[in-house]
Amino acid sequence: MEAIASGVLLSLHIHDLGYRAFSRNRRAVSPVPVNSIEELLFAGQMFLFQGIAGALYKLSMILKELFMGFRLANIDGRASLVLKEHYYDIETISGGELTSDLMLALGAASNLSSLSGSLQEHKPAGKLADVQLGPPVPRPSNCYAIGLNYRKHAEESTLEIPPVPMVFTKHSNCITGPEGEIEMRSDFVDYEAELVVVIGEPGKDISPDVAWKHVFGLCVGQDISDRPVQFSAGPPQFNLGKSFDTFGPIGPWLTSPDALKDRNSMEIICKVNDELRQKDNTSDLIFDIPTLISYLSEIVTLDTGDLIFTGTPDGVGAIPGNYLCDGDVLITSIDGLGTLRNKCVRISDHSRAEVMPDALAKLLTAARTKASAKEEK
Repeated sequence: MEAIASGVLLSLHIHDLGYRAFSRNRRAVSPVPVNSIEELLFAGQMFLFQGIAGALYKLSMILKELFMGFRLANIDGRASLVLKEHYYDIETISGGELTSDLMLALGAASNLSSLSGSLQEHKPAGKLADVQLGPPVPRPSNCYAIGLNYRKHAEESTLEIPPVPMVFTKHSNCITGPEGEIEMRSDFVDYEAELVVVIGEPGKDISPDVAWKHVFGLCVGQDISDRPVQFSAGPPQFNLGKSFDTFGPIGPWLTSPDALKDRNSMEIICKVNDELRQKDNTSDLIFDIPTLISYLSEIVTLDTGDLIFTGTPDGVGAIPGNYLCDGDVLITSIDGLGTLRNKCVRISDHSRAEVMPDALAKLLTAARTKASAKEEK
């Protein structure tokens, strides 16, 4: 009743202001007659409800601006936002306030969220079906990757689960787009479907509790690996075997974490020519995203645009001998993030293309023996 009474007083106050304004203009204005206390209360209720509705609308617009997710794509080298089947050039729809440079756009997450909430007010630049997408992070300074980060993958490899994240690097020259060709230089090239994290806000010694605040977006990735080069030395040198040109497809776009139904649980699938090879859920990561960010930032300063390939599930091709072949189409999907489709092309041999390192041969023999024993049971 107090709220209603307040509404009534406000209503009468506004009526009085209007009456005085008209009186100053020497017009005879009579108050609207109120025949009963019930009509007065009804008028107050209506005024109050209109005020609440207006406040809720304003609040919804603020929340929309703050929490509206976005999808950032590379269209012909220009930063673009994606909405359903259309894309919108960021520089154009922002009136030049935001740049078309994708690497600079990675530092403007809040601006992109706000802009994404108003996309329907703008004319799209075109349809996604009519363009070829490039890598959403075309020039990363650093590209970190995590080995043995799914329990079943560690088990199939007959390797111990590491006590801390097993970190290696992929050189940035390997990055290619969601539809780019994978150029293979031996007959022992393997696939590894992965969730990729893109750093937005840089940081050092980041606590796991605030790690998600440093994530600009997530995307689908493939950690393509030439196994003979990977195991050509002892101990194995992962970086070069996984850094051939085109060995790091990412995309199809970057999705902000707040645009996802559950950023901690997404199905990840890898197919070769529609044959299922890998299937798991990112909730099965041994070291989750906040842990990886915290661990890495103890050692290095994470910078805007840095990539973290978070590890692959079981089902890689090397153990059963299902390597990628010329003409294969590699299809990699993560729920809520999209799909990569990369054609595999066999080009010239590298110098050790025919060499099967002893370390790799022993590892594969042990893994195949274990897999056979498991099948017999």
